[in-house]
Amino acid sequence: MTNKILLIEDNEQNRYLATFLLEKSGYSVVPASNGPTGVELGSSFRPKGILLDIQLPGMDGYQVARALRLNPSLNDVPIIAVTSYAMAGDREKAMEAGCDGYIEKPIDPETFVSEIEKFFRRGPS
Repeated sequence: MTNKILLIEDNEQNRYLATFLLEKSGYSVVPASNGPTGVELGSSFRPKGILLDIQLPGMDGYQVARALRLNPSLNDVPIIAVTSYAMAGDREKAMEAGCDGYIEKPIDPETFVSEIEKFFRRGPS
């Protein structure tokens, strides 16, 4: 399987940090700064995983997760919500939309990569 990660994140600083941490750990990152671009890129290659912000321009992360799950070639690709949405019910809403995992922002640079790698080993729930 590829070491490419699809990172759908509109905030440039968040995108930079996640990309830096992932590349330092041997991953290649394909960035998307909005929902529609993320869905389009998700159909153009088979990533090892998809990191998905929820608050995105164009379509929100819930809509993006649902659209990605309509693509049969992505059925076993983990989608991990990486979001500042941390209110009661937000995790459940992300999982119902098709996400396999949920990481709250701000991310911890010390544990970020190991947190997402747990989903790569386990696969979708």
